[in-house]
Amino acid sequence: MFPTQLADIENRIKSIDPKRYGATRNFKDGAVTRLSPYISRGVISTKQVFQYVLSLNLPWPEIEKLVQELAWRDYWQQVWIAKGDAIDRDLKHPQQPVIHSEMPKAIVKHNTGIEAMDNAIASFYETGYMHNHMRMYVASVCCNIAQAHWWQPAKWLYSHLLDGDWASNALSWQWVAGSNANKKYYANQENINRYFDSEQKGTFLDVGYDDFEGMPVPDQLKETVAFTTETKLPTVPKPELSDRPTCVYNYYNLDPKWHEEEDVQRVLLLEPSFFKRYPVTDKCIDFALQLSENIPELKLFVGQFSELQSMISPENIIFKEHPNNSHYEGKEEPRDWMFEVKGYYSSFFAFWKKCKKERLR
Repeated sequence: MFPTQLADIENRIKSIDPKRYGATRNFKDGAVTRLSPYISRGVISTKQVFQYVLSLNLPWPEIEKLVQELAWRDYWQQVWIAKGDAIDRDLKHPQQPVIHSEMPKAIVKHNTGIEAMDNAIASFYETGYMHNHMRMYVASVCCNIAQAHWWQPAKWLYSHLLDGDWASNALSWQWVAGSNANKKYYANQENINRYFDSEQKGTFLDVGYDDFEGMPVPDQLKETVAFTTETKLPTVPKPELSDRPTCVYNYYNLDPKWHEEEDVQRVLLLEPSFFKRYPVTDKCIDFALQLSENIPELKLFVGQFSELQSMISPENIIFKEHPNNSHYEGKEEPRDWMFEVKGYYSSFFAFWKKCKKERLR
């Protein structure tokens, strides 16, 4: 489903159909791009995809929905930059009601009784991918039907996602749960049937939207389990490094074109402290390591940045900006953003309005 060779990834960019995407993206078999794992791991950027879409010379209405969805990624990143660790807590409002801070066991074991959801979660464990619309359904069931606080369910989903981006993930869960929005997101069985090609009736979601407020937690969702995933990083000896110009890559930056024509030392840094805070499964680590093979002569360093810094002086360290890199020392370089719009906006549409205004200049 997700090849890791750069040529295949670039061909996937060229297969984008913006018009079909805009019309079908919410459906199970819609014309989604399947580029999110490569954007999240920093192999390609939203700007790169945006520039390709512009090169098609299609009318703006035909590409706007795709461009807007790309812009959501940059928006969440800007929120993370502005708010830092605050995105790990209820950002705008306390989530209410909350009766526990664990995972509904039926979600983890994919036996909620919602057939489309259970099938999607089972597939998710196999592939590391879940359709964005289904992610919203799952989040709504966890937070708004089972009344779980969003934090552990969000970490559960992130830990399995090949396209795991903590900002997009955490802030989207908060948006669904109402702690980063002015209302909660609900979807009933009719909605799921429409978009996921099912005809199921009689489930706990087979109700009208007015029935969600005050709904008691269904029996299927009452049993809970704690999120316990731990990341297993590769056990490798520290590489031999010299104190010379060094590009430091990480889980969020695997860009094979970064300084590609320069004679620099290249190090992939995997910090145990980062993965302790935001753990991921073996599948995610393996995927990242396979993507890193597109970077010639890359040396794997499993350890803390401070250990790397004891071997390479800060004036020789080069890294890309990212909220996870605030403790790095050296030369920080900007990422490729789609637009020049920066800073915190309380809503995506305020951010998007500025982006469209910039495009029209």
